[in-house]
Amino acid sequence: MVLFPFLVPLLLSSFVLASSKWNGLSHGMHKVKVDSYEVQHKATGEPLPPLDTVYYFDQLIDHDDPSLGTFQQRYWVSWDYYQPGGPILLMNAGEEDASAYIGYLTVSTITGYLAEMLNGSVVLLEHRFFGQSNPYPDLTTESLRVLTLQQAIDDHEYFIENVQLPIPGGDQVGPDKAPWVLFGGSYPGALASYTLYNKPDLFAAGYASSAVVQAISDFWGYYEPTREYMPMNCSSDVEAVIAHVDEVLDSGNATAIQALKDNFGLGSVTANDDFAWALATVLQTWQDLLESGSGTIFYEFCDALEVKDGQSAGPGGWGLDHALAAWGDYYQNSDFLVDPGVSTRTTQTITPISGPTPITGTGRGIGFCVTSSGSGKTAPPQGTPTLVSRFAQPERWERQCTYFFPEVFSSPPDTSLAAARTNQQYGGWNVSTARLVFANGVRDPWREATVAANASPNAGSDLQPHLIGEGFHCSDMLTAEGNVNPSVKAVQQQALQYIAQWLEDWKPSA
Repeated sequence: MVLFPFLVPLLLSSFVLASSKWNGLSHGMHKVKVDSYEVQHKATGEPLPPLDTVYYFDQLIDHDDPSLGTFQQRYWVSWDYYQPGGPILLMNAGEEDASAYIGYLTVSTITGYLAEMLNGSVVLLEHRFFGQSNPYPDLTTESLRVLTLQQAIDDHEYFIENVQLPIPGGDQVGPDKAPWVLFGGSYPGALASYTLYNKPDLFAAGYASSAVVQAISDFWGYYEPTREYMPMNCSSDVEAVIAHVDEVLDSGNATAIQALKDNFGLGSVTANDDFAWALATVLQTWQDLLESGSGTIFYEFCDALEVKDGQSAGPGGWGLDHALAAWGDYYQNSDFLVDPGVSTRTTQTITPISGPTPITGTGRGIGFCVTSSGSGKTAPPQGTPTLVSRFAQPERWERQCTYFFPEVFSSPPDTSLAAARTNQQYGGWNVSTARLVFANGVRDPWREATVAANASPNAGSDLQPHLIGEGFHCSDMLTAEGNVNPSVKAVQQQALQYIAQWLEDWKPSA
């Protein structure tokens, strides 16, 4: 029996691993600090439950078989600006413990900002199988059968049609009586697009930030925005080092290859493509950058390469010799930790996912095989400048499936076929959904998987506006970014105008 279609495309670089240590490497929306959870209604002054109050919804385990019962799906609510008749703004937290995203209930984020402007309430929903919203008490392949895009989409429908929110009139806010707006960034942004495409009459509107809607099995475009916008001296030296790395790996000289790996403190990594991927991990910290000042690891790395004796290199960098040594020193002596992956391990040294894998707290001893989306970050075609080794190819990611799911994959799957199925089923770049705002930033490394991609045939329309600023990944979701970047502010204000107009046109059907 082929089970791999149940493996949800989380659009990560490879896997979500509880045991991995990724300093500064995040995958998705930015977390927002909350100074106080205490709130009161802005109009009446009435004290409201703290923002971190957890509510529970009885969600169906399997929407295709309701007889299997329900599980408790966590959610959080803010209604300090809410007035009866106002919209309900739903945000799915995606592939993490949702309690880390309580900041999205506040005006520090686009959801709270719109709630203030539109007298709405914000609901933060935890994605199935993350945090403590678990359909089953284990992570066996049989349990993960209900971890699919469609199940997550159906969660949205069942939730808004049946939940009784702890707000005034919260038992009368079904989608036929109140307008709901679905939000998300990164994977949850794609999930917002997929939901509105799959269920076009369910939500009054949607907002998809940095939404990775196009499943791509050979996603070399991930590093292109980084190469285009990073400091030129740093890109020059990174390209020089990578060209040297590929020359050594191509030589087949075992002694030279070992010396090269030792230079970076990666001498124990046997597979050359694992080594290539490990070098690229520091470049992925570009995803964490914000105009308002976070994600410093990327610039620390560039400073390590480009600042010598107190002097910064010119646009051409310092050259190969210095950059190679400096990169090696940075990897060996900084706090940045590199995990080359599992390809060099055997199935005897990890716990197969088929065995009982109890869930404890929010930890995840699980890897998600990227078979539906195909989001493995790879090197570009020959002839295109590259920041990453040409040894970074889709085969590397596909091989991981056999390590984490040996009972499912006797050989690596073809992720391109699964990616094509996902695009066909949920629209990809060609999504035709109305009343959906796409917000993107030109400096977002995930840009080429969004509707803002150079290859995307979708130009958008007034019913599906594509708003593009100079932001990074999901930066338009943070109000602070709009305060320091006028183009991000313009995206936020335009989004508000579109959504406000759609809500004005919305009429209850009940």
